[in-house]
Amino acid sequence: MTVYSASFVIALARFGQPNYYITRQVIWAALGCLLMVAAIRTDYRRYETFAVPIMIATIGALLAVLIIGIEGGGARRWIGVGEFTVQPSEFAKLAVIIYLAAWLAGKGDSIRSFEHGLVPFVLIISSVAVLIMLEPNLGTSLVLLLITVTMFWVAGASFLQMVALGSTGVVVMLVLALREGYRADRMSAFLNPEADPLGNGFQTLQALMAMGNGGISGLGLGASRAKFFYIPESHTDGVFAILGEELGIIATMTVLLFFMAFMVRGYQIARRSRDQFGMLVATGITTWFTLQALMNIGGITRVIPLTGVPLPFLSYGGNALAAELLAAGVLVSISRFGTDRGGYLDRDHKVAPDRKIVRREQR
Repeated sequence: MTVYSASFVIALARFGQPNYYITRQVIWAALGCLLMVAAIRTDYRRYETFAVPIMIATIGALLAVLIIGIEGGGARRWIGVGEFTVQPSEFAKLAVIIYLAAWLAGKGDSIRSFEHGLVPFVLIISSVAVLIMLEPNLGTSLVLLLITVTMFWVAGASFLQMVALGSTGVVVMLVLALREGYRADRMSAFLNPEADPLGNGFQTLQALMAMGNGGISGLGLGASRAKFFYIPESHTDGVFAILGEELGIIATMTVLLFFMAFMVRGYQIARRSRDQFGMLVATGITTWFTLQALMNIGGITRVIPLTGVPLPFLSYGGNALAAELLAAGVLVSISRFGTDRGGYLDRDHKVAPDRKIVRREQR
């Protein structure tokens, strides 16, 4: 509903078909639901066995994007033929989470050392982040770095390691953000959008105006005025502003509450996980959705600079939606098979009843 309301104006202007974007979103949503169901029914521990091949395939796909990828909007982020294209960087988030969780779970206490913990971690993450940056895609790279650093901390990294990672990361991101002209424009639009209201500050100011126009209950579903080319790419980065204009602060606060509930439940799954691999995967997936939602909403409300990161589940983007549904399925699998409410695997990798329940029944 949100994607259609925010996209039909742009779709009509670009393709002469008001249903252009929503049709593709529905197709990818169906595919994503199939992936999610398959992930829910698959015990998550099996991913640990295939962590290395998954990582190799991901790096290969990211290299293919740079070599034979499809260019659009000044970036090269897709591979495919004709109308069917795939954005590997969206699926790379889950692949890196699985690989890093398997690697960290196998390191044990040695993760706190410099040569066995910090250096290999930096090399692993840099190999993927650099390939995504070359597309270029700073927003996805930033999300990936924040996810992996959180997993590194949860796995037992020392305080000094985190200080080193944090200080280095801030410097590198500032250099990258100011190096390209459009990134520097986003920073100036965040600091002082009123200085250039028809240029760099246009998107920021229009998003704030749309949110303000919505008031408490909004103008009504489909009645947004900002989607008539006042907010660039209103169906992707700016979908939260359109939602606020049409359905008001009631809808936007509801969305925030849903993401907060997702965050709480996701970290509860991580805390209850019986093994470190499941705990780290659940932490990574929950951090992914939480950070990406905060970055998108924060950019729209001018809490942080605009990053171009879509809002999970609500922004247009078939690849992103399919990857998010797949990751959600993996998270449910951890809750189903790997927590104190699920079963455990026997030697034949078959799910058996929970041991606590068995002991209780024997009594």
